[in-house]
Amino acid sequence: MDAAAIIDQKQPHVVFIPCPAQSHIKCMLKLARLLHHKGIHVTFINTQSDHKRLVNSGGTRWADEAPGFQFKTVPDGTPSTTTDDRGNEIEHTQTKAQLWNYLGTNFFDSFLHLVSGLDIPVTCIICDGFMTYTNAIHAAEKLNIPIILFWTMAASGFMGFYQVKVLMEKGLVPLKDESYLTNGYLDMEIDWIPGMEGIRLKELPEFTRSTDPTSPMFKFLLKTAQAADKVSHMIIHTFKELEASLVKELKSIFPNVYSVGPLELLLNKITENETNKSICNDYSLWKEEPECVQWLQSKEQNSVVYVNFGSLVVMSLQDLLEFGWGLVNSGREFLWIIRSDLVDGKPVVLPQELKEAMKGKGFVASWCSQEEVLNHPSVGGFLTHGGWGSIIESLSTGVPMICWPVSGDQQTNCRQMCKEWEVGMEISRNVKRDEVEKLLGELMEGAEGKRMREKALEWKKMAESATGFNGSSSLDTEKLANEILKLSRN
Repeated sequence: MDAAAIIDQKQPHVVFIPCPAQSHIKCMLKLARLLHHKGIHVTFINTQSDHKRLVNSGGTRWADEAPGFQFKTVPDGTPSTTTDDRGNEIEHTQTKAQLWNYLGTNFFDSFLHLVSGLDIPVTCIICDGFMTYTNAIHAAEKLNIPIILFWTMAASGFMGFYQVKVLMEKGLVPLKDESYLTNGYLDMEIDWIPGMEGIRLKELPEFTRSTDPTSPMFKFLLKTAQAADKVSHMIIHTFKELEASLVKELKSIFPNVYSVGPLELLLNKITENETNKSICNDYSLWKEEPECVQWLQSKEQNSVVYVNFGSLVVMSLQDLLEFGWGLVNSGREFLWIIRSDLVDGKPVVLPQELKEAMKGKGFVASWCSQEEVLNHPSVGGFLTHGGWGSIIESLSTGVPMICWPVSGDQQTNCRQMCKEWEVGMEISRNVKRDEVEKLLGELMEGAEGKRMREKALEWKKMAESATGFNGSSSLDTEKLANEILKLSRN
């Protein structure tokens, strides 16, 4: 029987619209699970391709025992699976640009059709802030359903994106021409963002590097920033103690702001008494390899460097080799996640010489349970791209970081973790093995690394406090649930 069929028709019902990317889906699934635990029915909408991957990785198994939690899908433009002459399945793929173009054109109608066909009236929609370009807000208005935007990032990350409007009004972006990328212009300090005083243009999200106001990405970011002003409620994946002045500033700009992080710690509170305590594999689009944690078991405390550049970063083979030789030359033991499409979107083949040099010191896998790895006592440092999901998970476990930001909000996250939170060091975009070796040595054994580890442990305690009884994130999550309950009675 469909989960919806056995739920009280008067029960509050939230429809989730995640951005089709691993970290966004993972974050929104965690919030959805929290709200479901508070008695709210959930319909979670994935693209067809992402949902197939989530099912194949085992990421939906827990929902089988969660009445009132259902998954629905919308088309994403990927052709159906076909078979070759031998009967083998051929899985079709598409580029991110193709996916976004398809959703930008087709999501609106698909979503209206899907929601109109749901058995239970919808109380509200919780939409990823980056999905507003699909006209999700207009869809909510057409359906006469309240909408809440969820920014699956830090308050500083959101504020960085939000500034595109202000910077454009001031004539600071887009850049006049490409010479501005190298003439020192991007070193200009911005002094009007509370909690981010002294941040430079180049430390804001990558739109600051655009020279074309008509480029699809610049127009997308501008539209996203403008969409934030159209809603009365927004959720941010942070905790007040981490970004106090920024959260205060956002609450002065927007009527209702809920800080609900770290979601993993909030979720741990409600799952620790459940029969199935292993929740790490419940949100991944990739099959996680348990051998990663098994390998860590025999390692000494704080001795291993964990290396993972997230689910979307693509690098050159030369960058990969520089990281590899830097890891080897550092003499540290390391767990390195190398996705199959990490290098220029193609399968990765490490040179035999590097493979030989890594033996005994390094363990390579294609994906792992990141929370489980970061929580392992043998992990003493994290080499990351600076995606917000990775940073807040590292802060939650007290692990200091080296950051190699590539795109999106990663540069802003990196700046905050290095300067404001004092838990990380930045590595140059033009990566060199000598720098990797040097920074790893400092991170794992140097005085600066020791200081960062102590600071990271302080943030861990504050994160635990924020998600504990009467903690700031616990209270905001409760306020959010109560707001949804109130809407259901109207």
